[in-house]
Amino acid sequence: MLIDRFVSNKVERALARQASVVLVGPRQVGKTTLALQIAESRPATYIDLEQPNNRRVLEEPGPFFEQHAESLVILDEVHRSPEIFSVIRGTIDRARRQGKQTGMFLFLGSASMELLRQSSESLAGRIAIVELDTINVLEAQRAGIDQTQLWMRGGFPLSLTAATLQDSFEWRSDFIRTYLERDIPSFAKGANVSLLENLWTMLAYAQGSVLNLSSLSRSLGITSPTVQKYVDLLEKMLLIRLIRPFHVNVKKQYVKSPKFFVRDSGLTHALLGLETDVQILGHPVVGHSWEGFAIENILSVVPPRTRHGFFRTAKGAEIDLVLQFPGLQSLWALDIKRSVAASVRRGFFTARDDVSATKSFLVHPGNERFMLKHGVEAIGLFELCEQISAKSQQGHPS
Repeated sequence: MLIDRFVSNKVERALARQASVVLVGPRQVGKTTLALQIAESRPATYIDLEQPNNRRVLEEPGPFFEQHAESLVILDEVHRSPEIFSVIRGTIDRARRQGKQTGMFLFLGSASMELLRQSSESLAGRIAIVELDTINVLEAQRAGIDQTQLWMRGGFPLSLTAATLQDSFEWRSDFIRTYLERDIPSFAKGANVSLLENLWTMLAYAQGSVLNLSSLSRSLGITSPTVQKYVDLLEKMLLIRLIRPFHVNVKKQYVKSPKFFVRDSGLTHALLGLETDVQILGHPVVGHSWEGFAIENILSVVPPRTRHGFFRTAKGAEIDLVLQFPGLQSLWALDIKRSVAASVRRGFFTARDDVSATKSFLVHPGNERFMLKHGVEAIGLFELCEQISAKSQQGHPS
């Protein structure tokens, strides 16, 4: 199993400073494997709350937690027993009075929505939040997996390492069906699963576009507020990403609605029925699929508290991704292309000046790195992520 050591270290650091940590990420992304790996380094007790027998163990959670006060208690799919958060709060407060401050609970959840609301409301000041992304290009490289394979199959471990592309496609199709039929209804009672599937597919096809609720509502035959509710649901379940506009103090009209992407490129291809490499490469979504893939990889390695967004004016000046690193001293403008031979658009230079970028890059799939005109540097996605990751662990990128 591929494990993100950097995320493992983030969880370890969070446990060292807080009484409880919640690790969130989509189902099948590797949360349980990572948690059990962390458990190998200390006394720990693992409870999977999807299992009825395990939920019965916590029918009287107070005595159970007291019994395991000297170990890390790992609660998987904790949103299925939200009532225990108030008991956990009391357990943490009693332990603090006795001198134990950190490393008591690790919660795992397959969606951020209810889990974060429950834990943040009940455990304010007692919890840290860590998100586990799908496998990125740095982790794939260490495992000897090609970047193109990662893009086509996506970053879920069982999809990425399947024996064939067809096996990977079938795993992703089953994953989508499971989310629609079981997981989403468990978080959103009364959700129209058929509508959600149509919306998710439409978003996959049109990804990279600015979100237009009116257009989507007309196509689906529902109201704009209902579309917004379902878009919010998919975002909070970590299945799509909304890239918000990057606001700067310029006297220009700029786009104020977010852009959207399906967060995993393999799910994009499965939603659209693209099973083979020929189908993927020949489909109109190919460019925006790779753009979304690049954005997910970049955002998986940026330092905490990095601001990000896209920038587009009414006159066409545009930056695909703006990164403002902590400290407000370093701002990068990224133009993302699937071909190293692609030219930088004139509007990129205008937008770069509007946001006062300190560095500007054309990000591509290859390994070449060279200077283009007007100070734009062409750089491969892997090398860019490697550079940001190295700097993130030392401080913020310069």
